[in-house]
Amino acid sequence: MNIIVTTAGRPTEYTIRLAKEAASKLKLPFIDRQKRTVTQLQSYYASHVLVASKKRWEYYGVDTKEPFYYHPSSAMFRIKRLERGETDPLIEVCNLRAGDSFLDCTLGYASDSLIASFAVGENGSVIGCEASPVLAFILHEAFHLQRTDHLEYHSLMKRIQVVSKDAISFLRNQTDDSFDVVYMDPMFENTIKESGNISPLRSVGIQDELSEDWVNEALRVARKRVVLKTHFRSQWFEQYGFTQVIRKNTKFHYGYIDCT
Repeated sequence: MNIIVTTAGRPTEYTIRLAKEAASKLKLPFIDRQKRTVTQLQSYYASHVLVASKKRWEYYGVDTKEPFYYHPSSAMFRIKRLERGETDPLIEVCNLRAGDSFLDCTLGYASDSLIASFAVGENGSVIGCEASPVLAFILHEAFHLQRTDHLEYHSLMKRIQVVSKDAISFLRNQTDDSFDVVYMDPMFENTIKESGNISPLRSVGIQDELSEDWVNEALRVARKRVVLKTHFRSQWFEQYGFTQVIRKNTKFHYGYIDCT
């Protein structure tokens, strides 16, 4: 499916410039809005639509009713708990400490990377791989150019380096033991069906199956631990040797492999 770039319904010189710059960067066609609705553009061009509005980017997938735009999602209440001195299951299973380096192989909404950024602090580092160039673009613009409605977490967002590349390709170019923790949360069929809050992400995100090559590269690159998040019934825990952490009343469990 093609992707086009346009402006919000009432374009300004600013949004036109933004849209044209994004189209050039992403190598996508810029289309003059001409008072057409997003639905009309989707139908006429048989395309997904990336929209430049005044404060944020919105991505309208042909098969979705709601647009994808950056927001912290579940990280909002998770960070509040951390600020109260409570803990988070991701931090616990990753055994994250201040100063650690964290590689998120599947950035998505970047909720987990925000939690990792909180945990590792200013002296740590967080890198997120995103295989979808459009999604990587939206996240980079939100984190580093403040094109988002959610600036309350800017101190955490700006520490996240967004890499527009699939995880395996990125991992293959890293040296041994180059990250403390390598984290994987593949977006797969069961996850999408049972998580309505990520449905707008489905049209822009790339769905990856976990593979032996992926796990092996992660184990080579990680110093401390490789962590997987997936459906509690997933065969991946046993198939790839992850110790599954049982979490009552949750549909998604973590698994880990120690590298030390």
